[in-house]
Amino acid sequence: MHKPTFVSTLVAGAMLLVSQQALATIVQVKTSLGDFEVNLFDETTPVTVQNFLSYVNNGRYNGTVIHRSVPGFIIQGGGFRFIDQLPLTPIQTNAAIINEPKLSNVRATIAMAKVPGNPNSATSQWFINLADNSAGSPKLDIVEGAYTVFGQINATDMEVVMAIANLPTYTFNGIQGLPLRNYTATDYANNAPLSNANMVTVESITVVDARPNSAAGLNPKPNTLLPEPESSSGSSSFSWLLLGALLWWRCRQR
Repeated sequence: MHKPTFVSTLVAGAMLLVSQQALATIVQVKTSLGDFEVNLFDETTPVTVQNFLSYVNNGRYNGTVIHRSVPGFIIQGGGFRFIDQLPLTPIQTNAAIINEPKLSNVRATIAMAKVPGNPNSATSQWFINLADNSAGSPKLDIVEGAYTVFGQINATDMEVVMAIANLPTYTFNGIQGLPLRNYTATDYANNAPLSNANMVTVESITVVDARPNSAAGLNPKPNTLLPEPESSSGSSSFSWLLLGALLWWRCRQR
């Protein structure tokens, strides 16, 4: 029986690694204030994109709300649902993922939220940068090990994001900066109950374009404020060689 050569096995191992990575993807975020698309940086931040798409494909983002808005800074979602009354109900989350702080937190980028003091704690929550937050205060390209940018919204669709960001915000039982529709300061003073009509709801997030390299023309800004990992490319190449060698050795034992 013909046994594969080391080179052919190495190529097969490389193809296996590539096949395990998500293709470049565009998703549509449908909200109660309008829709916008996000072009995901699959090739640059594969772990983060795969994690995000796992929530998309499982439908866990459907029916969640934008639960935080900070004017001139960010809007945040992906963590909670409003079920008839407060407090908000957290969604089911997967295990936390590793941080991939390769790109800069400039305006119109989407990044993962995480627990303070733990760079590798992102699960489901994400935020959209309303301004260049890379080197402002706080410097999101540095603090907490830097925040992982994994996608970008185009200028036209940012109009929907800004419409959400321009809504008035309120604080309820520890929930700070909750953006609300059709809710006034008088309603707040009178403790008027909230309904789904007041929330900015993410009705669904769906994949609308799974073509490879769909983000190729966007030219995202690299995060240059963090030091480059030593021999990162060399380590990657070595991992591929190691996998290929292992597969070749196993085939030789048959």
